[in-house]
Amino acid sequence: MSLKIKKILKITLPLALGVFLVWYSLKEVPLSKIYQYWQSASKGWIALGVVLGLLSHLSRAYRWRFQLEPLGYNIKLGNSVMAVFATYLINYTIPRAGEVARASILTNYEGVPFEKGIGTIISERIADMIVMLGIITITLFLQFDFIYGFLVEKFNPTKIAIAFGGLFIIGLLFIALIRKSQSKLALKIKAFITGLMEGALSIFKMKKKWAFIFHTLFIWAMYLLMFYVTSLSISDLGGIPTGAVLIGFISASFSIAATNGGIGTYPIAVFAAFSIFGIEKDPSYAFGWIMWASQTLLIILFGGLSLIYLPIFNRTKSGS
Repeated sequence: MSLKIKKILKITLPLALGVFLVWYSLKEVPLSKIYQYWQSASKGWIALGVVLGLLSHLSRAYRWRFQLEPLGYNIKLGNSVMAVFATYLINYTIPRAGEVARASILTNYEGVPFEKGIGTIISERIADMIVMLGIITITLFLQFDFIYGFLVEKFNPTKIAIAFGGLFIIGLLFIALIRKSQSKLALKIKAFITGLMEGALSIFKMKKKWAFIFHTLFIWAMYLLMFYVTSLSISDLGGIPTGAVLIGFISASFSIAATNGGIGTYPIAVFAAFSIFGIEKDPSYAFGWIMWASQTLLIILFGGLSLIYLPIFNRTKSGS
């Protein structure tokens, strides 16, 4: 398969999957039904969710400056904010292209070498991944009895034990094989794991590491809160339990990586998580769509304005 075809498939497949899943979710709950939920939803809770989402993005932009300072670059906050919003918007069109654009914006307007900009973006993704793993671990700890009971109810306990035991043994064999192997794939995996560890440890070598850690935790706290407060806008959800919020949030977060910005996958992921707790289909899908649409409109508005205003902002600054 040629490189050109691979690039085309990399762009079109997520979009095609997103379009299909939009059709599927609207087949499950018609758009007219979702609109009824939107009409009856509390707009105040939705607006608060949007504000919390905005705060998380602003915090991410501010946090980025802590990573660039040790490299000798004191970038303007305005450029950092607009680069972050542009990233999110561009990722809705071409997966991961936003990160490239974000580093390019710093290269064009702040003189930060492209490879250094990409390096800081990768290291912040590592920090985010660590927090996400922490949220998953806490969720498993808090909801262990419920999750275990659900698995036992749906599957044979003996088969579950065998499956986990088998996965554990396969994992050990995989680690042993990778450590000894000198194949290109094994070397790439080892380099990736080494990079993850170095990136994680570099956070603690940062001059303002505690500020960086605070903003990292703040970003994810805002993500969780915006998910929860937006759920309060749907009266039929009736105040969903903490476990549903946590598992729903985790499921929805992973859905964003499946298609461009979670197009089509987000409401399905929310329903899949909520259904475990016996929450009805219609309000689950409606909440997923309202949650995704409100945050997407935020990105479209601020991302679009950022792309328009970036050259104006920097022309003004350079001319002053």
